[in-house]
Amino acid sequence: MLSEKEREEILEETKLYPYPKAACIDALKIVQHHRGWISDEAIADIASELDMSRDEVDGVASFYTRLYRKPVGRNVILICDSVSCMIMGYESIYDYISKKLGIKFGETTSDGRFTIIPNTCLGDCDHAPALMINNDHYNNLSIEKIDLMLEKYQ
Repeated sequence: MLSEKEREEILEETKLYPYPKAACIDALKIVQHHRGWISDEAIADIASELDMSRDEVDGVASFYTRLYRKPVGRNVILICDSVSCMIMGYESIYDYISKKLGIKFGETTSDGRFTIIPNTCLGDCDHAPALMINNDHYNNLSIEKIDLMLEKYQ
C-alpha cells in the first residue's frame, strides 16, 4: 500500500501532465525514493493510482536500468558494458570489483552495502571504461582507481 506521502507526491506529479499515465516514471521514482526499490505491491498500487494495468507499469519499471524491481544495496554500482567500454577493458574492471566485493551482476553484498548492475551505456564513450556509483560518475577507469572509489561509500 502506498503511504500517504507517496500518494501525495504522485498526485502532485500527475498535475503536471495532461493524463495521469504520463506520470508513471515519476510515480515509480517516488516509490523507489521512499523504499529503495519497487515491489510488485507498489506496481499494483501505482497502476491503480494512474488508471493503468499492472503490466503497463511493470513494463515501464523493468525497462529502465535505474528503477530497481528487487532490493538493492545502499550503493548501486552501474558498470557500463557498451562496446566502447568493452574495448577499453570494462571486463577487468568488473572482474576486480566482483572479486573484491564477492558478488556478481545483480547481487548485493551480505552487509547490504553494494549491488552491481550492468548498464548498457553511460554516454561516456570517449572516456571509457566508465561506471556510476549512485549518482556519481567515474570514467577513464583503472584497477588502481577502484579501491579509492569504493572507500568513499563506506
